[in-house]
Amino acid sequence: MRAISLWQPWATAIAVKSKRVETRSWQTNYVGMLAIHAAKRWTRDEQEFAAMQIEAGHLPAIIPLGKIVAIARLDGCRRTEDVEHQLGDVERSFGNYAPGRWAWFLSDIRAIVEPIPFKGAQGFFNVPDVLFADIQTKP
Repeated sequence: MRAISLWQPWATAIAVKSKRVETRSWQTNYVGMLAIHAAKRWTRDEQEFAAMQIEAGHLPAIIPLGKIVAIARLDGCRRTEDVEHQLGDVERSFGNYAPGRWAWFLSDIRAIVEPIPFKGAQGFFNVPDVLFADIQTKP
């Protein structure tokens, strides 16, 4: 399965469906299933943002690092300036909607009950399908 790494708390925001649009500086023509990997990076600014989102009820208290936290279907992408006005405040708070960026639309998001330790990479990377053979997901 293809995968993509996100810094935290954005990967977990996808897993709990607070975030259904991933913003990137690049577009993709890929459509299909995508593993959401939480990178190991965890800066003070990211921790402070996560704490605010946890307090607001948009994130759980546990934020895994270096693990695959969800699987989702990537349905396509559009320019951020074409879609930002259609999104709610919470969704916008979890993305960078500056002009010239791309909004990747995710559906069928399923959090992995026990996140899978895995080394991430930049851009798309492949995760062996066998890792997903016995996983439990939350709808």
